[in-house]
Amino acid sequence: MIYTLLKRSVFISVVLLTFFIISCGSDGSGEKSTTDGTVEKTESTKKERKVKYWQAPMNPSEIYDRPGKSAMGMDLVPVYEGDDEETGGTIKIDPLTSQNMGVRTAFVEKVDFIRVLRTVARVDYDEESLYAVSPKISGWVEKLYVEYEGEEVKKGQALLEIYSPELVTTQQEFLLALKNKELIGSSSFKSVRDGAESLLKASRLRLTYWDIPESEILELEKSGKVRKTLTLESPANGVIIKKNVFEGLHVKSGTHLYQIADLSKVWVYASIYDDEASWIKEGQEVEIELSYAAGKKLKGRVTYIYPYLNEKARDIQVRIEIENPKRELKPGMYANILIKTSPIKNSLVVPTEAVIRSGQRNVVFIALEKGRFEPRDVVIAEESEDGKMRITSGLEEHEKIVTSAQFLIDSESRLQEAIQKMLARKSGDSPMPAKKKMDMSGEKDSNKSGVDSDMKCGDGMDMEKKSNTKMEKESDMKCGDGMDMEKKNQTKMDHDKDGHDN
Repeated sequence: MIYTLLKRSVFISVVLLTFFIISCGSDGSGEKSTTDGTVEKTESTKKERKVKYWQAPMNPSEIYDRPGKSAMGMDLVPVYEGDDEETGGTIKIDPLTSQNMGVRTAFVEKVDFIRVLRTVARVDYDEESLYAVSPKISGWVEKLYVEYEGEEVKKGQALLEIYSPELVTTQQEFLLALKNKELIGSSSFKSVRDGAESLLKASRLRLTYWDIPESEILELEKSGKVRKTLTLESPANGVIIKKNVFEGLHVKSGTHLYQIADLSKVWVYASIYDDEASWIKEGQEVEIELSYAAGKKLKGRVTYIYPYLNEKARDIQVRIEIENPKRELKPGMYANILIKTSPIKNSLVVPTEAVIRSGQRNVVFIALEKGRFEPRDVVIAEESEDGKMRITSGLEEHEKIVTSAQFLIDSESRLQEAIQKMLARKSGDSPMPAKKKMDMSGEKDSNKSGVDSDMKCGDGMDMEKKSNTKMEKESDMKCGDGMDMEKKNQTKMDHDKDGHDN
């Protein structure tokens, strides 16, 4: 029993000693001790990245060749080789930063692009359904049957009665020609009979040319009584839109007395800008939205495109015909027009917000692998109703593009480009002064404390602002000259003490 316990104790001691030796052989810092007491670098240390330059955290253009303090007194941040060596304007952003920036992406799509044109239009009368009422004889208005504008009339409805001496004379001539035919109609001479018939036809035709209704002519022929006045009737169904006549008014032949409009169909005039004219074709479907009837849409078609441009408004008039049986559309109203254009097959489209438009360039950022972004110039065309923009060149289908935070990416791209130019100019024209480099392997030398002291004083070189040189001199004076002044003061105090003792 005792032998067994001793055996277990020895085994545990050996195991503990082995772990102790292994732990002493490696200090966890990427180095391990050898039998001769030297330090050997591990594989992880060999792969340690090299610092390219040091950068101020609040001012990326403030660059130093070694660690220290920035002009604002903040610790400098290292920039490693390979982090900013993207070419062709391509930049690299780590995934965490991209997430904090709110970067979102989408893919380039190929679809049938349909553009919907929105514009404002006004409702007007159908010019093919306008009618004018004008007498063909002169006379006086004896009686009005339609006395105000806006009154609805039917075809054949009496509008007014007019007295004309010429009309009375013509009626009398017609009655005489009628009696003459009855008297000589049985004559044996054919020429006499034909003459009487011709005179009667001429009298009847004259009454017809004066717009005397056929019913009144038959009544005159039957009764043999001359009527004093002539009744003018409505030529069509519609609404009186103009009235220029009153009872007792003397009118001449051709005077415009009434104007009648049929509102069962109306014309809508839409204004299209000159750069949109190529999208408009006759026969295209149109939707009309009324501001006072929310959610209600009327259908129509483009029937005519006017061949001239309005020079003042720089637009083109497009005529749209719409049936208006319920008279919901009234001339003079304004309406919103949606014109659906013909689709463009296999068009490349991207979200509208993905394009950065500077006036001279149109840029889209391509999201590459491993957090890299590439700016790409594109040629844009039209925008669709659903927020898509057609691209004519610069992109390919299925490419991943950035749809948000691209302004931040663009700023980062410009900043990195500026830093690279500054570094290239500095290395080529005025190289950095030789200074003690940091031992990146972690080994310490005897001058480490002096270097650390200089670094704390901000002894770096700002590649953008020359004013930092002055700050370095002042910082060096405080760290070096301050100690000399302290020694001088101590020497003076010792001298004064010796004099007092004497």
